[in-house]
Amino acid sequence: MVAECVVRRLTAREEYAVLGSLVVMMTVSAAFILTVFPALYDAFWGSACTAADTWLVCSGFLQRGFTAGILIGITAPVVGAYLVNRQMALIGEALAHTAFGGVAIGLFVGAAAPRFDYPLAFALVVATIAALAMQYVAVRTDGYADIPIAIMLTGGFALGIAVISYGVTFHATVESYLFGDILFVPFENVQLMVALTLVVVGTIALTHKQLLFITFDREAARLARINVAFYDTLLIVLTALVVVAAMQILGAILVAGMLVIPVAAAMLLTDSFDRGLLLSVLLGQAAVFGGIFLSYSWDIATGAMIILVAIALYVLALLLSALLPGR
Repeated sequence: MVAECVVRRLTAREEYAVLGSLVVMMTVSAAFILTVFPALYDAFWGSACTAADTWLVCSGFLQRGFTAGILIGITAPVVGAYLVNRQMALIGEALAHTAFGGVAIGLFVGAAAPRFDYPLAFALVVATIAALAMQYVAVRTDGYADIPIAIMLTGGFALGIAVISYGVTFHATVESYLFGDILFVPFENVQLMVALTLVVVGTIALTHKQLLFITFDREAARLARINVAFYDTLLIVLTALVVVAAMQILGAILVAGMLVIPVAAAMLLTDSFDRGLLLSVLLGQAAVFGGIFLSYSWDIATGAMIILVAIALYVLALLLSALLPGR
């Protein structure tokens, strides 16, 4: 009994340490994006524009789009690697639709009170609440069943449509969040995405060992006194952050693709989780850059083109895996 109490105290201390580190990372990230990042951003793109001297690099909206895309290409596969290996891919889709409901609320509030016109902030709050609610349902029902995910997916989207249809007209803005629009990314949202990326990557780096343990052997993790519910909640909240960050480039309808497709392609090419994690990020970057370039070459929606390039990379990985020995 004494030993069990000691173990529980150590486990609780570990969780408090993780939460404390998360608060520190959020504080440092906020300070970084407000003070250091604007100067770094201007210096980097100024140098790139001088070196390349092309509108693809010198256009302000493309600079913001490329920066946002690069961040998405990092965070989405990193979080998606755990989701895919735990067969939780649909959770990303459910949170994306719920976040759209938050965007609709934010647009509605912003139309009534312009000083509160921060739809992504509302999306972040709503998606985080939805993530916690989904985790609560999962604990109560002992698993991420299809029914609560379907309810969350359709309910979030229904909420967004209900708010939009209430009487406020902002069709172009709504479409940009539904389908993604690289032209619609203001610098303030790029700053938010940088902060979310720092928090997500930093948290994953801090808790990688525990997340890996519960991903592949949950029962052994419980026997090792790892608080599985705590790390499940942490992962699903991180997923909500990634979904909100990616909405403006990919749109609520397509955002789950970047959580799943690069990871699925990487899993075809390697059996190692760590190598697959790195490879999925590289594939994510290839999909982002390829999608942006092709969308402007062919005049096709950027979010859709990114996902189509990701699918093409998956098909290529599928063909290559057939040639690899032992695959």
